[in-house]
Amino acid sequence: MAGLIRRADIDEVRSRINIADVVGEFVTLKSAGVGSMKGLCPFHDERSPSFHVRPQVGYYKCFGCGEGGDVFTFLQKIDHVTFSEAVERLAAGIGFELHYEDGGSASGHTNRARLLAANEAAREWFTEQLMTEGADTGRRFLGERGFDAAAAQRFGVGYAPQGWDNLGKHLRSRGYTAEELALAGLTSAGERGSYDRFRGRLVWPIRDQTGQTVGFGARRLFDDDKGPKYLNTPETPVYHKSQVLYGLDLAKRDISRARQVVVVEGYTDVMACHLAGVTTAVATCGTSFGVDHIKIIRRILGDDTIGLGEVVFTFDPDAAGQKAALRAFSEESRFEAQTYVAVAPDGLDPCDLRLGRGDDAVRRLITSKKPMFEFVIRQKLSNYDLNTVEGRAAGLREAAPIVADIRDPALRPGYTRELAGMLGVDLGEVSRAVENARRREAGAQGGSTQGGSAQGGRRPEQGQGTRRHEQGQAGQQGRPGQQGQPGQQGQAGQQGQPPMAERRPDQGQAGSSRAQPGYPERLEAPGEQQSAPPAPQISLTQLPSTTAVRLERDALMAMLQYPKVVGRELLARASVVGFSDPSLAAVRSAIASSIDDYERPDWVATIVGSVGAPYVTLVEQLAVAPVPERPERELDVYLRRVTTDLIMRYLESRKAEVLSRFTRTSATEQPDERRTLQIQLVQLEAERRSLKSD
Repeated sequence: MAGLIRRADIDEVRSRINIADVVGEFVTLKSAGVGSMKGLCPFHDERSPSFHVRPQVGYYKCFGCGEGGDVFTFLQKIDHVTFSEAVERLAAGIGFELHYEDGGSASGHTNRARLLAANEAAREWFTEQLMTEGADTGRRFLGERGFDAAAAQRFGVGYAPQGWDNLGKHLRSRGYTAEELALAGLTSAGERGSYDRFRGRLVWPIRDQTGQTVGFGARRLFDDDKGPKYLNTPETPVYHKSQVLYGLDLAKRDISRARQVVVVEGYTDVMACHLAGVTTAVATCGTSFGVDHIKIIRRILGDDTIGLGEVVFTFDPDAAGQKAALRAFSEESRFEAQTYVAVAPDGLDPCDLRLGRGDDAVRRLITSKKPMFEFVIRQKLSNYDLNTVEGRAAGLREAAPIVADIRDPALRPGYTRELAGMLGVDLGEVSRAVENARRREAGAQGGSTQGGSAQGGRRPEQGQGTRRHEQGQAGQQGRPGQQGQPGQQGQAGQQGQPPMAERRPDQGQAGSSRAQPGYPERLEAPGEQQSAPPAPQISLTQLPSTTAVRLERDALMAMLQYPKVVGRELLARASVVGFSDPSLAAVRSAIASSIDDYERPDWVATIVGSVGAPYVTLVEQLAVAPVPERPERELDVYLRRVTTDLIMRYLESRKAEVLSRFTRTSATEQPDERRTLQIQLVQLEAERRSLKSD
């Protein structure tokens, strides 16, 4: 196993990677100001975007759940990998060879990378086998369903030959161990030893959003195969069936562009849809459609699809399909997009529909979709004999809550009338039943029936994100690399020190490489000295809304996000001035102690590692919060000016204080102190004029 990755290589990979490209594989990002992007957080379920990414800084931060970090942290959390694995994956993506402290190179991959590599090697082997003589049955199966060799190649379809351990032998000859193949779900253990999990089957590669092969789905071909019709990779360290959608790697860009996703039931249905021009089709992999799938789709659809985006389900009209539809409807409130159901007149799935009636029929199937709640209402009513009074009453009791839950209040009256028509019941009676259902729902949630949710939504989820928020905040405490205890590191140099006038010039702030003219000591602004330790995890929203605090905040944003534009000189000057807010003062102190690293690509991560634990969230928010919109040249001017304004405020405050003391000092009784104060006034005025001339 390789040792630690060299720090220089880590920095090189970080500098070459655009964090927005990596995050964009999982989240649809939109512009949010100068150099800032935002989208729906991939780490917690939210309706409005609070997840910010700053490519310039190489950092992300969610203002909702508190998650934040650099590109390596993002991969660690999104894919549950180690730091080394995250670095190795990104390095491999750009063709950069890593070196290790023990002198080795990246030839010794970590566990996850090995499993992914084994899956990719298996995929290549399966596709090669499809072209062999023994795969005639597999090719015939595809041909009978309207898929030629080009279609098989487009979707990576392969063939697992009959036999015992053909794949296992091949991969072991490539250097993979029996343990790795078993862990990847490619082989299984039997009385005669290990054997291939997939044998005598067509094989579809299942990829994650980034295009990496994480598992396989396989279809039985031979009558003597007593296994299930479809067999999937078992749960592995890289494959979790509830968190993948087949075809998503091919469909995600069109989903984002068209604001539509079509959910079908099988691999061949996905192929048929894409070949027919419905390139937003995906399918679950051996499991029913669930909450995790919804989260994936919502992130790709984006946050601006409220009432506009479409999620279209295609269900078989049989009992199993109806059950799947009702299960999907039970989670409908989690979507911001509108949900629909598309069912072919003869109950054909997209694959059979394309085969029998052509590509146009598949496209018409999707365009003829019906709102999901209409589909569900009809399914519910089909269980009752509406020719009887009892049947109509039971149907109304069953269907009224569905109409009451319709997200769009403008549609609710229309479907109330339609339900009345279906039942043959007086409109007033149906309206009362719907309103009563709304009241019961609101009472159960402790809410109001007036106007529904902010979106006019159905069953607003109570407390969503709260627990995640607490976990995200708690997860920041004691994070590796942080020094000191809460209330100590951030306030270093503030408590237990002599008054500023009594400190020697050599007691300046750590990180300042030289004595600053006019800065014989740091002025403790009101509220900073002897302040109580702030509560854990301070955030921007907790800061006072005063002119002084806003200036301090904006200057710190400039220093964290654009340190090279601000420049070392201004950074050093600004990091020793007094702050009115103790939390922002803690961030300033961390910057002061790290000024030598201001040009490093991990500048923000360095500050996060050196600031006190309660201020980690604050640093991360300052590092990604959008700066005011300005053209590039004007932006540079603004960044330097806001930092200069902070320093100027200190100089003027300091000058006023020294001048006040000077006027109170007797020239005859305290000549030495008066002379010292006079020198300080000259220095401060010179510094102020120098700053203005810049």
